[in-house]
Amino acid sequence: MRLLIERKSIKVYPDPKRVIARFFFNGDERAKEVVKRVLELSQQDVFGLISPILQEYSKRHRNITKILSRHCKKLKVIFDELGIDYETLNKYQRLLIGSYFTHEYSIESAAFFNPSVVEDPDQSELVEGEKRLIISFRAVGEGHISSVVFRRALVDRNGTITVNPAGNYIDEAEVVRNAIYNKKLFLKKALDSKIDIDILNEIGLKLEEKFDYAVLRRLIIDSKNLQDDDLKKLEYDKVLWLSDTYHEISFSRDTDISDRVIFPISEFERKGIEDARFVRFIKEDGSVIYYATYTAFDGAMIMPKLLQTTDFYDFKISPLHGAGAQNKNLALFPRKIKGKYVMISRIDGWNNYLMYSDKITVWDHPVKLQSPKFPWEFIQIGNCGSPIETAAGWLVITHGVGPMRRYCLGACLLELEDPSKEIGRLEEPLVIPNNDEREGYVPNVLYSCGSIIHNGELIIPYGLSDYCSSFATVKIDLLLEKLISSGKTVKEEVPAAEEV
Repeated sequence: MRLLIERKSIKVYPDPKRVIARFFFNGDERAKEVVKRVLELSQQDVFGLISPILQEYSKRHRNITKILSRHCKKLKVIFDELGIDYETLNKYQRLLIGSYFTHEYSIESAAFFNPSVVEDPDQSELVEGEKRLIISFRAVGEGHISSVVFRRALVDRNGTITVNPAGNYIDEAEVVRNAIYNKKLFLKKALDSKIDIDILNEIGLKLEEKFDYAVLRRLIIDSKNLQDDDLKKLEYDKVLWLSDTYHEISFSRDTDISDRVIFPISEFERKGIEDARFVRFIKEDGSVIYYATYTAFDGAMIMPKLLQTTDFYDFKISPLHGAGAQNKNLALFPRKIKGKYVMISRIDGWNNYLMYSDKITVWDHPVKLQSPKFPWEFIQIGNCGSPIETAAGWLVITHGVGPMRRYCLGACLLELEDPSKEIGRLEEPLVIPNNDEREGYVPNVLYSCGSIIHNGELIIPYGLSDYCSSFATVKIDLLLEKLISSGKTVKEEVPAAEEV
């Protein structure tokens, strides 16, 4: 039986006009000179300079005056060192100074790929057979910095997918640092992040078992003030940077889903937020929460992290801990199994592993689930998003890497109550890069971070060679039949479970 894959004609492309206004700082000495020069200008000259800037950039940003004022306020240390009282500056001076410390960043200028799809919390005012979707994408801009952006889409009863156009503005969220930290987990993550162990021991002696950001920040500042060694001061800074990986973000209620970007905040993710795998998670009481695992990257080290939200306005963000929270490719099952959270991971970069946990942020005791078996996946096997529950078992869309580093999409089926048991697995790829999909930012790569079933079809959003994104569909009953059949016909010895 040959599976018929339908590629949709719709494509979602990167848009270089999608820009955010970021804080721009080029060193203390240059900043001091800029501030002094602006303050030497007459009030008339200040107004004459800032007025056209506000007129021009108000067309590109929702609230440019708020952004420029915020960026000016970030220079308070510079003002203090110059002996300038920030409060004495008038609003036009603040706006003009802020403009010199602001630059636009095009978040989608390089690539727009690796989509994940979930059911929109709002399913109101639809006709029978329609479903509203939220699709997340990995957007890449200058310097290969990745962020998470969103689009809303609608699939109708005939399987036609319409992706709503993006809005005119795009906004970052307000950051709220109100996390309560667990000292043991925090220090373990700091050690994993290769922060100086002597400094961690020193800080650990001064912290309570539970502490907040304000307490930690004051402790770090006081400890740094006692140091003359710049390298030691940097290690203290790293502890504070790590604390930034635990935070909450909140978007304005007047933004559309396409107006929101989750951009790197912490130094530990300054090079990108990669490959968010969103899942609609059903709690044991029947309530719904959306989780997403993603990879934070600082240019050298990988840190798996977790997003959680109920409305896509407010998000809680925290790192994942444990021996199984390593490398990339973590994907959470959409419900607990036998009272435990369940996750697929790829801790060694090569094989798929299965993990269970009582706590969603702590993952230990990974057990090998799958290894590369077929030629198209000899380099590595991994998941392409969270498992999907069907009556036949857990459907997992996989990716395999083969000759010429070609990424293809595959599929496997796991038992519902014991996903360590594989029911079946496709011997051939489900989707292979064709001639129209193999050219891009990274050639010969098809990749997805999450699929959905609707009206009897599996909808797979996928990235085309890390440049743009599209969709493919397949009849779910035929796919499941094929997977079940593959498990019956392929006989092999299954090695004992291997715990890491």
